[in-house]
Amino acid sequence: MTKLRLAIVGAGPAGIYAADILLKSDHGFDVSVDLFDHLPAPYGLVRYGVAPDHPRIKGIINALRNVLDRGDIRIFGNVRFGTDITLDDLKRHYHAVIFATGAVRDSMLDIPGIDAQGSYGAAEFVGWFDGHPDAPRQWPLDASSVAVIGNGNVALDVSRMLAKHADDLLVTEIPHNVYEGLKASAVTDVHIFGRRGPAQVKFTPLELRELGEVNDVDIVVYDEDFDYDEASKAAIASNKQVMVIDRILQSWRKRPSVNNNPGEASRRLHLHFWSRPIEMRTDDEGRVSAIVYERTQPDGEGGAVGTGEIREIAVQSVYRAVGYFGSPLPGVPFDDRHGVIPNHEGQVLEQDSNEIVPGMYATGWIKRGPVGLIGHTKSDAMETVNHLINDQGSWWQPEDPAEESIPAMLRERGIEWTDLDGWHRLDDHEIALGEKEGRARIKVVDREEMLRVSRE
Repeated sequence: MTKLRLAIVGAGPAGIYAADILLKSDHGFDVSVDLFDHLPAPYGLVRYGVAPDHPRIKGIINALRNVLDRGDIRIFGNVRFGTDITLDDLKRHYHAVIFATGAVRDSMLDIPGIDAQGSYGAAEFVGWFDGHPDAPRQWPLDASSVAVIGNGNVALDVSRMLAKHADDLLVTEIPHNVYEGLKASAVTDVHIFGRRGPAQVKFTPLELRELGEVNDVDIVVYDEDFDYDEASKAAIASNKQVMVIDRILQSWRKRPSVNNNPGEASRRLHLHFWSRPIEMRTDDEGRVSAIVYERTQPDGEGGAVGTGEIREIAVQSVYRAVGYFGSPLPGVPFDDRHGVIPNHEGQVLEQDSNEIVPGMYATGWIKRGPVGLIGHTKSDAMETVNHLINDQGSWWQPEDPAEESIPAMLRERGIEWTDLDGWHRLDDHEIALGEKEGRARIKVVDREEMLRVSRE
């Protein structure tokens, strides 16, 4: 029987789904899959890219855990592609590789002042409150008024975490340093800016509804944003998701505040639609002092055009949540404009010639960009895996495909990797930490501590 030794770089949902689909496929050959990740723990975006107060994420983690716990996938955590293990190494030991490294950098926003002190990318902040081991341990939350640029789910996550009281997050797995940081936060007002209207937002109804349920936070919307044009009315009438979003926003217009006590909430979330940021003003010390934006209006086709009306709101900090961007990998073609690995349905392409690169594949956000929900990754992985199976004739011919060669190589290089048993030890340790305080889990942040617990 034909043997397939497959490496997958990235142990998040995209990589795990690809491994699961391949192992369950009726392809007529024996499959051995190794997952590599630069983090000591698996799950990628689900563990380090989603706000901790999303309970439905637990269901996704349970599904991913069930796949890994079958025991037919090996994990090598704390192994960096390009340094600890290279593309040449993969070609020597595997028949093919799937890159599932996601998109973890912030997309840029080219406006004056965006690099000022007090200006941050959403991915940086998400990494901090999710306890990413490579994120800073402290976060500056000394601004009382904050701007968030973007109208997607990440913008809502960032805004909700900025406005939410720290004690209300103790039911989640947030680390101690995050709790202490949010507890000392000076934030009272969060302003969310989107250049288009309420019927064109990119967030989903569930995330929007959660925003309105935050304790001791008033939701502020503005009547001028709800003068719908025909395109917006058609979107509401024809799209169920848009209809639900409009229903939620309209309900907020009818009440003075979330808790029906106008002016009594200690914090406020302001939603500014039809507002295109054009500049960040700074004070004499180079710190953000105000956001300048242009009022926009519908263009009749679901987009927006400027009106020339310029407004300004005093803020001391700004977070850009305008999308994530992929990172290049050593020796792998990369599209600098779109932040993805160039590919045809998951088959990696040469950057200049667009010819298929044998043995190299991509799935998830590094394949198609940061669009769609986590669940969409399954169908994405299936497309890639189908090509991998059909490309059997163009796989690499490894010199040393023996499974024991990988641990031997990592040991020789002094790499302290973590495996599935190590993840179980870390998982149990975090749960035990939570039990001591009546919580489901407390996430370990420090990489060295993660390694110590995983490898002891």
